[in-house]
Amino acid sequence: MARQYFGTDGIRGRTNAGVMTAAIAMKVGQAAGTRFLRGDHRHRVVIGKDTRLSGYMLENALVAGFTSVGMDVVLTGPLPTPAIALLTRELRADVGVMISASHNPYEDNGIKLFGPDGFKLSDEDELAIEALLGEEQPLADAARIGRARRIEDARGRYIHAVKGSVPENVRLDGLKIVVDCANGAAYQVAPSAIWELGAEVIAVGVNPNGTNINDKVGSTHLNLVKETVVASGADIGIALDGDADRLIVVDEKGQTVDGDQIMALIGSRLAASGNLRGGGVVATVMSNLGLERFLTGQGLTLERTKVGDRHVLERMKTGGFNVGGEQSGHMIMLDHATTGDGTVAALQVLAALVQSGKRASELLHLFDPVPQLLKNVRFSGGKPLDDAKVKAVIAEAEAQLQGKGRLVIRPSGTEPVIRVMAEGDDAGEVEQVVDAICDAVKEAAA
Repeated sequence: MARQYFGTDGIRGRTNAGVMTAAIAMKVGQAAGTRFLRGDHRHRVVIGKDTRLSGYMLENALVAGFTSVGMDVVLTGPLPTPAIALLTRELRADVGVMISASHNPYEDNGIKLFGPDGFKLSDEDELAIEALLGEEQPLADAARIGRARRIEDARGRYIHAVKGSVPENVRLDGLKIVVDCANGAAYQVAPSAIWELGAEVIAVGVNPNGTNINDKVGSTHLNLVKETVVASGADIGIALDGDADRLIVVDEKGQTVDGDQIMALIGSRLAASGNLRGGGVVATVMSNLGLERFLTGQGLTLERTKVGDRHVLERMKTGGFNVGGEQSGHMIMLDHATTGDGTVAALQVLAALVQSGKRASELLHLFDPVPQLLKNVRFSGGKPLDDAKVKAVIAEAEAQLQGKGRLVIRPSGTEPVIRVMAEGDDAGEVEQVVDAICDAVKEAAA
């Protein structure tokens, strides 16, 4: 069945428009609650959120939905997405909900759902909830309506868990660390966890007001963290996104360290200690060829998936891997979390910094990225990639890059855009290949 509500990462959209209204959020609560009412026990859902203004509205609507079908609600307030996954398991809940649109601006919001195992819902569960959203759900008897309560120690539970992801003998004493929380969900927990391990913390992006989440701060806007690192003489900078499932690092010189370099570091260090499972790392088709070459040189593999942390996680689970992620900074370490966790990933990087005794600029640039270029071509209709001339140009480009580069062409899943990415050792050749394909797509779409 066609999906009307769920996209690649839950339900997301502009607030008070389309699928992201209070009325639909209440229906989502009723539908998801009905789906997870299994057995005779008292059922429970954990609901967290980031710092968007619309979080209050959607939170209350979801509470109404879940309680109306007989499910008790535990509210945590602002917490990272991985914290909700963790608490869903810890509290023996039947379902978990995170209200967030991740790195999007505050006008957007989203609803992410987790099963009782703390993993994002399967396709089967999402499709079942889609079907239920088109129907009226049976409401609970008056005596069976759910109750709602807030738990006050949710932040402390999460901080304790992420600190437990590094060895007990690791301390961050003597390190000056800039932590940019994007005015988002981790604005309290990430600086606290790093400070508790002994570091001097300079926290930025920790003053949410409902409308400044991801606004010129965080992992998608690095100027502030770079400037703060250099100006303060910090050893390293940590930048999270609005729901703190992404991490981008900045070294002491203000240079960007993306998800590919972080995967190279974590994967190679775990391999050296005998703790890497699956024989390599899982990433998407967008990860740089330089990462693949680095891992190959270490005797490791790079397994590639379609874009999206959901696809990365699926491959990790089926292949027995414990490290995966995306160039954009999603970092999944299944030894410590069931979903991407920027704070856990940051602590792995900081532990490596302490254990190596090196400067961040020496430790975190393990390979030279191959020149990579991505361009988007917008079209008004049809299927330009089915055009014979476009196919011919793509085939020619693939032959040209054979053995010295890669080509990835994919339609966007959310807008009428064709994404054309190429990478190779010759930057000029990469640009020529991308431009030729973009021109052919534009001509076919005209």
